[in-house]
Amino acid sequence: MKKRKRPLSLFDCKGFTLVELLLALVVAGIVSAAVVTLAFAVSNANDVTDSTSQTQAYMRYATFRISELIRHSKLICGMSGDDLAVWRADDNGNGQINPQELLYIEMGTGRDYVQLLDFPSAGDWLVTLSSILSGTAKQELILICDERQTRLVPECSNAQIVLDSSPPWSRSVSLSFDLVENGAVRQYQICAALHGFSGNLLDESGEVINSDDD
Repeated sequence: MKKRKRPLSLFDCKGFTLVELLLALVVAGIVSAAVVTLAFAVSNANDVTDSTSQTQAYMRYATFRISELIRHSKLICGMSGDDLAVWRADDNGNGQINPQELLYIEMGTGRDYVQLLDFPSAGDWLVTLSSILSGTAKQELILICDERQTRLVPECSNAQIVLDSSPPWSRSVSLSFDLVENGAVRQYQICAALHGFSGNLLDESGEVINSDDD
């Protein structure tokens, strides 16, 4: 006769030993640490990519605006403090500098940003080069006109402008500044030259004459 098998009870089921449980916990801990490390690395890589993309976007925008401004301007009027004054165009064709035709490239007293300043709603009175060089033209325009500021590089350091010759005889402009990129300081430079230098509108003293002598 065959013996009947006794039903299995709870005491017959084999469980995990303490050593097996400890090994499982160690393996789970290693896997968890690896997942956290990978997630942290991916997050850092995304942050670096975003920072680099933002810096490159600033550079493209600043390079385009400044290059186009200098290329199509009529004269580099002068440096007043840390600002470069540019006669961007002769909109009304009178051969004279009017306030709405004047634009400043500003770097701030700390040379920690780059922006454009202009006065689009100003009147048609004349601005002399001597008043631009002395800084009085800008002070008066800020007091009586609505100004417009366009920030090109929000945060930088050591911003400076170098000209090939003294204004208003300058024909090329070099703007340089430092940016922090991926934890390292990197210098950027924007160079541009006038395509339509209007030296024929200047007299021997370097002031804009009332009419074209050519």
